[in-house]
Amino acid sequence: MSDLASAIGIRAEEQSLVEELKAGSEQAFALLIAQYSHPIYALIARSLRDPSDAADVTQEVFVKVFRNIRTFHGEASLRTWIYRIALHEASNQRRWWGRHKRLELSVDTPQENADGETFCLADLLAANDASPFDNAARKQLRERVEAALETLPETYRTVVVLREIEGFGYEEIADMLQVNLGTVKSRLTRGRAALKVALMPPKESPRETSRETSTATSSTRPTSILRAGTR
Repeated sequence: MSDLASAIGIRAEEQSLVEELKAGSEQAFALLIAQYSHPIYALIARSLRDPSDAADVTQEVFVKVFRNIRTFHGEASLRTWIYRIALHEASNQRRWWGRHKRLELSVDTPQENADGETFCLADLLAANDASPFDNAARKQLRERVEAALETLPETYRTVVVLREIEGFGYEEIADMLQVNLGTVKSRLTRGRAALKVALMPPKESPRETSRETSTATSSTRPTSILRAGTR
């Protein structure tokens, strides 16, 4: 099947799902949650200062989707529209956090779900079939990446996550953030550069790095580390 035919098929499938959602189908809504709940949760957890709030914010996102699905007219893809709502809700939560909280939590901080079960975000990101050694290595790399992402300004971090982790195109990101294409590319370039610096060893800095080391470092794109560290 050609890329065009595949795209047309996906669009038709999405349109069918939207029509069922607008008709109030519980089955369609359950399918939507099954498809988007994990990526939306992961996006929000990376966007909030307190990841333990991610479950509540994710739930609020789908409440907003359900309430507003009749206002969706297909100007953007359904996925882009849902992510736009998620980013808006995450932004609202960050503002609330800034006014009411001061506690920083890491991805390894134990959380409790609605059933009273304890879990860590790090466990959710680990592959089920990975060996203990692989999990330990992935955990260490993930911690570096998450810590590096935290150092980025919010505007840069959001674009880097949407592009390098979620895989959105430039136009989709521009539509989600309601900014022009040039702004997206500029933020991504600056975000990648800042991420590269943040991922350098603690005692290493751009001025102290030798030409040979600098060349080796530049050959390893921070985005490749980012993808590996968040799998």
